[in-house]
Amino acid sequence: MKVLVVGNGGREHALAWKLLQSNTVETVFCVPGNGGTAILENCQNLSLTATDFYGIKEAVKTHEIGLVVIGPEVPLAMGLADYLHQEKIPVFGPSQSGAQLEASKSWAKAFMQDVGIPTARSQTFTDEEIPQALAYVEEQGAPIVVKADGLAAGKGVTVAATVEEAKAAIAESFGGKFGLSGECIVIEECLIGQEASVLAITDGLTVRPLLPAQDHKAVGEGDTGPNTGGMGVYAPAPLVTPEMMERVQREVLEPAIASLRDRNIDYRGVLYAGLMISQEGDIKVLEFNCRFGDPETQAILPLLETPLDEVLLACVNQTLAELPPLRWKNGASACVVMAAGGYPGDYKTGDVITGLEQAEAIGAVTFHAGTELQNGQVLTKGGRVLGVTAIGTDFDDAFAKAYQGVEQIHFEGSYYRRDIGHRVRSPIA
Repeated sequence: MKVLVVGNGGREHALAWKLLQSNTVETVFCVPGNGGTAILENCQNLSLTATDFYGIKEAVKTHEIGLVVIGPEVPLAMGLADYLHQEKIPVFGPSQSGAQLEASKSWAKAFMQDVGIPTARSQTFTDEEIPQALAYVEEQGAPIVVKADGLAAGKGVTVAATVEEAKAAIAESFGGKFGLSGECIVIEECLIGQEASVLAITDGLTVRPLLPAQDHKAVGEGDTGPNTGGMGVYAPAPLVTPEMMERVQREVLEPAIASLRDRNIDYRGVLYAGLMISQEGDIKVLEFNCRFGDPETQAILPLLETPLDEVLLACVNQTLAELPPLRWKNGASACVVMAAGGYPGDYKTGDVITGLEQAEAIGAVTFHAGTELQNGQVLTKGGRVLGVTAIGTDFDDAFAKAYQGVEQIHFEGSYYRRDIGHRVRSPIA
């Protein structure tokens, strides 16, 4: 079988890499892919964009592709899955109406409240309701969270420590910082605890969680500084115990899928629940995403033993209930993100990356996030450049291997956190 993966990040490199480990996958095409997928054996980049619906359809026909896997949220929110379904093309990824779970925070909050899924108290305001929004912040006090309603590349959420910060975030959002995505906002209570990610696969009838993961969003060591797309991640997260996973299945995943089905929403893809877990063990959903997480995918997929194409096709064909239980490797997985200097602010691109082969030689896997191949050289092309991943017998072993891999790789101004996994690693002497 030939598979087409839509997207150009570390998540898509990890998907292509895992798909090619299957005996039944012959070739993976990536649209548009990156420097990592360009040098991956039996993988080919196509010079199309992730939102070129017609181009993707034609590529499927030209290359006789049997499955399309949509990585990013933007083409899902624009209706790429619906477009391909109309062409009778098998696609892993929810419909546009299902992608609202991520594309509209107000829709998702109303959905959770309607279904009874535990989540933070909140209210939604449009840009015509600025006085009401400001009054609500005054009434609630701080800390408080202000979220742009639409997709904002992970940058539309402000955790305001003071009322003044919250008011400034409201002014920024309504002032056009996030374009149309910021014309509506959700203001919600600030939940305290640890975050965890539970990615589940579903065919719209059955839903099965993958291994829980925990990422580090802050750019600075000690979880300080501005939020990023994720500076590192590990799996399986011990915070999410088997008993807690049963609760997530019962209280979050199954009610969500049942309600989507009741609304005649075709949801075949990933349902990703971002959770806040309190010290007392209470679970609340911070947000839903409609696709594989990034960088969570880079830590989870290396542990998966069941062929990925079997899992995805079971979702597409609505036969997930018949699929045997997913098989996982023993041990732990760790991923450390190497970023360009200055990220998540301004950063430089076009720097040569060296040491990738040496990192692979010592057992690390490098998933490319922001890279491109030019004249035989891999160059930086994004803020998050690489996700260096390793599997070990335990977290100490996995992180030791991942950081050994990081030390082999060099590009100008590279930055990475040295404390990824600090909650699960032994203290460093």
